[in-house]
Amino acid sequence: MDFLLIGGPGERASAERIVAKAASPVVNVVGALSLTTLLAVLGQAHLFLGNESGPMHMAAAAGTPVVGLFGLTDPAVWGPVGVASVTPRPSMPCECIARDLCRRPDPSKACCVWRLEVKAVVDPVLAILSRKVKDVEHAL
Repeated sequence: MDFLLIGGPGERASAERIVAKAASPVVNVVGALSLTTLLAVLGQAHLFLGNESGPMHMAAAAGTPVVGLFGLTDPAVWGPVGVASVTPRPSMPCECIARDLCRRPDPSKACCVWRLEVKAVVDPVLAILSRKVKDVEHAL
């Protein structure tokens, strides 16, 4: 299984660090896709895993299941629509772990999502991917 790493041009350094430490093959297209191409790629994906973002909503619009990571914003209001989705969010109000970085009330400047437990993210990812595998096996 290959993983595709997407993001904006400002995230290239972070992406390179992720690729360098990844145990599985990762295709890094950070900053390299047009929105049209990104939508087409997301439509072919088995799963979108990422933060609350434009690409998360694009994946949902393309029919791709989503595990969307939320911090300050409420997934009941801002979560993906129309697809199977799980939206892990740490307990609120946030016990800030990065007071020098967080800038309330701007959700893009909040680090609440860093408080998510790994299990709260991994379990839904594995559940969605296992359903996908069963769908493929059933089709054969």
